[in-house]
Amino acid sequence: MSAAQPPTPPLRALVGAVAPRTLVVAGIRLAYDDDPRDGDDPRPVMVCLHAIGHGARDYAGLRDRLRDRFRVVAFDWPGHGASDDDVAPASAERYAEILTGFLAGLGVERVLLVGNSVGGAAAIRYAAAHPDRVRGLVVANPGGLFRRGLATRLITRALARGFRAGARGARWFPRVFAAYYRRVLREPDAAAQRARIVASAREIAPVLAEAWTSFASPASDLRDVAATLRMPVLVAWATRDPVNPLWANRAGIARIPDATCETFAAGHSPFLETPAAFDAALHRFTARLPCP
Repeated sequence: MSAAQPPTPPLRALVGAVAPRTLVVAGIRLAYDDDPRDGDDPRPVMVCLHAIGHGARDYAGLRDRLRDRFRVVAFDWPGHGASDDDVAPASAERYAEILTGFLAGLGVERVLLVGNSVGGAAAIRYAAAHPDRVRGLVVANPGGLFRRGLATRLITRALARGFRAGARGARWFPRVFAAYYRRVLREPDAAAQRARIVASAREIAPVLAEAWTSFASPASDLRDVAATLRMPVLVAWATRDPVNPLWANRAGIARIPDATCETFAAGHSPFLETPAAFDAALHRFTARLPCP
């Protein structure tokens, strides 16, 4: 029997699943939002993966807007929202493993994957490994598509150091984190979720430090993996991203065989910041997908 998990930090939980159900994956209790219908549900399944430090609530608006067309599922990564903490450090590789277990536990065979940031990187890994299970892939500002160099290592290490300081209780951290997130989630539509994320800054700082440490590793380079994707891919890029600019990713995007790239005047999460424009792009993309 595994040891009991400590209570979920209360501010972190507000960022996550709105009406959480639970599913145990690799011994970790994951919180997720879902709205399955009784009997045969004809809606295609869309599984949404959030950015590091965010939560399933990122997709609450998308779920409400699309519920007539899709069964939208969103879960909290370990160490986020109301999910348990993980014994393994946060990384795209680890999250791809968690995603594999989650989809198996959910019992769905084919999905449309939507992933943001590290969620997009995990989605790329999963889709490349399981092409027959992914109808289509939507990635918003994913990690892993740009060339690693000295600048990348310096930026990722600096951010990881800052988050480690926040986890240790540095007094300046909440103020600096709030200023940073005004650039990450810039648009008014994201203001409420941005406020929740900023309020939970100290609670999520440890997992942010782990993830940003992983982003400097060679394993985080997904350009060769992305080049093997066999399904249609929508790359939805927020062009005002403070740390992951489009120009640095264009060559990696060009290697994806069946990719369409659409841009949005947003900071990091276009489905949250510019919902109408994102929904229109998503509709165009899904209209050309094969039947479920």
